[in-house]
Amino acid sequence: MNTVASTIAGLRSAVPEPLPPSSQKPRAARAGLAHWLIVLGAVLVPFVAYFGTAASIAAIWQRSGTFAHGYVILPISAWLIWQRRAVLAQLPVRPCWPALAALALCGTGWTLGLLGDVYIVRQYAFALTIPLTVLAVAGVAIARAITFPLAFILFGVPVGEGLIDPLIELTAAFTVDALRATGIPVLREGNNFSIPSGDWSVVEACSGLRYLISSFTLGCLYAYLTYRSTRRRVLFALVALLLPIVANGVRAYMIVMIGHTSNMTLAVGVDHLIYGWAFFGLVMLLLFWIGSFWREEGAAPAPAVRGAAGSAAPAILMLAALGVVVCVGVWPAYGRHLERGNASPPPADLAAYQASDRSALPFTLWAPAFAPASATLQEFYQVDGTSVGLAVRYYRDGRPERLISSTNRLTEPRTAWHETGSALRDETVGDKVLRVRETTVGGTEARFVVWQWYWIGGATTPGDYAGKLLQVRQKFLTGSGDGAAIMVFAPYDEDPATARPALRTFLRSELAALDAALAANRRQ
Repeated sequence: MNTVASTIAGLRSAVPEPLPPSSQKPRAARAGLAHWLIVLGAVLVPFVAYFGTAASIAAIWQRSGTFAHGYVILPISAWLIWQRRAVLAQLPVRPCWPALAALALCGTGWTLGLLGDVYIVRQYAFALTIPLTVLAVAGVAIARAITFPLAFILFGVPVGEGLIDPLIELTAAFTVDALRATGIPVLREGNNFSIPSGDWSVVEACSGLRYLISSFTLGCLYAYLTYRSTRRRVLFALVALLLPIVANGVRAYMIVMIGHTSNMTLAVGVDHLIYGWAFFGLVMLLLFWIGSFWREEGAAPAPAVRGAAGSAAPAILMLAALGVVVCVGVWPAYGRHLERGNASPPPADLAAYQASDRSALPFTLWAPAFAPASATLQEFYQVDGTSVGLAVRYYRDGRPERLISSTNRLTEPRTAWHETGSALRDETVGDKVLRVRETTVGGTEARFVVWQWYWIGGATTPGDYAGKLLQVRQKFLTGSGDGAAIMVFAPYDEDPATARPALRTFLRSELAALDAALAANRRQ
């Protein structure tokens, strides 16, 4: 019996005793800390790989007050995630491997944006890699618990400049209609209008884009913090999106009325902007006050807790982080390869273009408000007794200035010229059909019609998006994204149609020679 008892005692001593709870907690804490350090390190990978793109976003924040809110987007997102730390600590950290494919797809989009020189595509691709990295390394449960803070990062991308012209048109139409409904006679030409007390112009600062972006960003954040149901959040966000558009029209009308009733002594200088922001602030306060009546108290429902014990081993997370490095890093490496190929591009020269000897004196001092080009041409010719102008801006790939950009315009605000109308036209020139954008421009010295199009790799288009696609195709096939903006213009008195015959005659005579001069500059 003594032998059996001693044997059993020996077996018991060979079985390891479970660790006391006090020793298990530090081990779990160390494992959890390792998990989150790996996740944090993986999140930093896109910032390092796409540093140039991130810097371009910050540069826009700095130079444009419209997008200055971008500075607080990441801190707010981090704060929202920190508020959920108790929930996150209870969730398993397990990689989501399919998210690596989504990261590779984002990289493809970034590369297409690089080929087409479309900053907004590259910036959104970079921003999307941040939540996708969290999903890939931390997993579905973690990403689901912080969906809004991760999505909120996208508000930092400076987007919306394409809405400026439609918003200007909408504001001008609203203001003019409201003035006429008030009984004030209005004479409108484009986005400029005159009333008996003075002249007004709806320019970029009057578009309301800054109000729109600020309202929507604040509205989405307020809805997330105030409501729990998805339906209420979406409805409030929609109101925050639509209200500033209406409010901006009312603001513009009120400013004109203040100027009109004060005999143009008020709301015509800096106070113009002060009144606008004061009105916008009042509208937003009213919106949030009304929204507070439907506040849903209580914390948001926490996701089902499975316990941190279900987390993957740190080695598995490291493998997922390495996958992030590969899927994210390969595209900037390819981009640097393209940049080396475009280093020190040869100069462009349009001197090869020799038009017929029909030079004429300039009938206008107007020039397109485009970024400085690699080569420029601006000449005037006499065609059937009518003066015709030609403006060409050739952009060499590899230079910082871009051919197609929201900042490239025919006219600039607060100058002597303004656009009064725009439409697409198809013109037959020889054996080809040339689609152009026809724009009427007015000024103190002349009114004229401008036919504008892009020339990219021998193909032509008047559209910005189609032009970008042509640039992507050409750069992918030839490695060169060279292109030119071409504008021919002629004066008119009352009817813009009277300028078209001279433009057609000029193109029939000179388009082939102009195409040849552009082709001579294109790099193969």
